[in-house]
Amino acid sequence: MLIRKSIKLGKKADELSIGDRLHLTEKIEDKELLLYLGLTNDNNPLYIQHDYAAETAYKKPIVPVIMLNGIITSAISKHIPGPGSRIIQQNLMYNEPVYHYETINIVIEVQHINILENLVEIYVYATNEEQKSVIEGVITVMPHI
Repeated sequence: MLIRKSIKLGKKADELSIGDRLHLTEKIEDKELLLYLGLTNDNNPLYIQHDYAAETAYKKPIVPVIMLNGIITSAISKHIPGPGSRIIQQNLMYNEPVYHYETINIVIEVQHINILENLVEIYVYATNEEQKSVIEGVITVMPHI
């Protein structure tokens, strides 16, 4: 068992404020895609094969949405509310595909706090390089107690 005492717990519900936010900029590279595909054994050719994707409506490979979701949930676990928090529910829409090598801008923002139930709703919004919405929704998180 690995214990690291230097890691602080994230914020409790009563330590958060509506409007607390984090901005992220992420570029999806081949290395991350190959790691995901290897870990999940997901062999959808739309994610990696350029010749296959060229035959589809997308015209080029897209990023699996679960990878995008991982970036968002990682930010929640690391920053808002932070370490010790647990995601309870997700309601995300993937409005546009994200393509390989595309840079996306993600905002996560505290939208609602329920101190009695120890729940926080975090609004998620992401845009691509053309400022089109690629992800939008709400994630409910239980901060550490």
